[in-house]
Parts: sequence; structure tokens; C-alpha cells
Amino acid sequence: MEPLVITVAPTGSSTTREHTPYVPLTPEEIADEIFASRQAGAAVAHVHVRDAQGRACMDVAGFQRVVQLLRRRCDIILNLTSSGSVNDDPARPMSGLEEDERLGPLIALRPEMASFDAGSTNLLDRVFINHPAFLERLAQAMLEAHVKPEIEVFEPGFINNAIVLAEKGLLQSPVYFQFILGVSGALPATPKNLIHLVESIPRGSAWSVAGVGKAQLPMAAMAVAMGGHVRVGMEDNVYLRKGVLARSNAEFVKQMVELAEVLGRPVATVAEARRILGLPPLAEPPPRLPMPADLA
Repeated sequence: MEPLVITVAPTGSSTTREHTPYVPLTPEEIADEIFASRQAGAAVAHVHVRDAQGRACMDVAGFQRVVQLLRRRCDIILNLTSSGSVNDDPARPMSGLEEDERLGPLIALRPEMASFDAGSTNLLDRVFINHPAFLERLAQAMLEAHVKPEIEVFEPGFINNAIVLAEKGLLQSPVYFQFILGVSGALPATPKNLIHLVESIPRGSAWSVAGVGKAQLPMAAMAVAMGGHVRVGMEDNVYLRKGVLARSNAEFVKQMVELAEVLGRPVATVAEARRILGLPPLAEPPPRLPMPADLA
């Protein structure tokens, strides 16, 4: 069984200080949490940023600040979100400006990876819209920027959407799938659903699972045992165990390292994660990005 790739998702778009006082919100807090998670065993970081009011945003300067702070400190694989902000009303048709905002960070910063939400679905009381024309545009932008898509799957039909894009040459093998299970309104986090998703992806694809809330640990345990990979962190869950708030994202990572050890599975180094995810080896330290004057 190949080594376990642990992704940390420290912030997300909807976890607030009302949910937990420990969620990182500023670029400096987010970078610190990711660095600590790298030290604990995470190989990939899934990055969201917030505005001054703590709301999810797609501010390029905010992402750039996080990227630069981390590139000065460690080699963790950076996976920037392309999902936009669920604090707006996603039920209305997406405008060209909103599309440009979602593409902005990956075009400007060219991270190693970025999330790719491969369809539309309900999220709590909202509709998360990713229409086919936008998905083609997003896939083309990632292809041209040499950014590896992480295919986020909330429903089984998302897998077929990704296969169609791959057949058009817009997604390259090996395709990497991230199953998001347990979101209210989307696919429940059950063993049966996870097994169905794993059996539905193309042969040779890598996959990971992010269980939401109390589903995080059981879904992760299944993935470790089945040969998949895991995503943990305060984007998806704030409790380390029932009634116990995690004080840092690194605690979730340490929990996965301990679980992998119990189950006899090695944890992937960053170099091993690059191979598993189909990323080129890091031949030299990433170049420092120019810092905007207002962030220097």
C-alpha cells in the first residue's frame, strides 16, 4: 500500500470564531497553522483566505501573502481554492466578474495544485453553482498554468463530469479526486457511499476523502485502510473527539499520523506525495514571489 498523503485544510470558507476560537483567519495565522501541520506530517495544504471581516474571499494579495510566508519556511505542496465565497448568494447566475475572481489566484500565483469543484450542488441552505462552461474555462486555465486540479466530488455525477473533461483533453492523468462527504444537502458520509465513489473513478486515479464534522475521523480511518488519502482540518471539523475542540490544525494531522501507525501504513513525505499526485519533483526551492507594496 502506498504511503498516506495527509492534506490539511486549516480555514475553509465557513468556519468562524463562533464555531471555534482557534480557526486561523489572517494570512499570518493561516501560514503558521500550515507550517505547524507540515511539521506534524501533512504533505499538502488546501488554502482559503478571509477578508478583514473574517469572510471568505478570493483576494489575490491574501493568497500571495500566505504563499510567500510558507515558501520562506517549508516545502509543503500548496493547493489553493478556486471555489469563491459561499458568503455571497451562489444561487444567482455566476457573472463573468465572479468567474475572473475565482480564476485570479491560480492564474496570478500558479500554485502546484488548486481545487476543482466538478459540478453544482446544495451546500446547507445554498446552491453552489459550477456550470459546464465555467468548468471548461477553469480546466483550460489550470492546464495552461500547469496547475494540478484536485477534483472535489460532492455527488457521484461530479466524477462523470471530470471524465468528460478528461476525454476532451482538459484534465491530465493521473486524475486526483477529493471526496467531500457529509455536507448537509450533498452526499452523506457513509461507508457505502465512499466505496461506491472509489469504485466509480477511472483506474489509476488517486483519491482522498474529507469527512465533514463527526464524519471526519471514521471516513479518514476507512481511507487509511482502503489505500486512499485523507484531508483533515478546521475547514471540515473543529472537534478532535466528541466534545473536545482541537486547539490547532496540527492536532488533526498528528491524529492521522497516529492512526496510520496503528494501521501499519507509512505517512508520505512531500517528495512521495508529489509522485503519488503526479506532480514534478521539486528540483530547487520555489522562487520567492514579489510582495505587493501594501503587504511588504
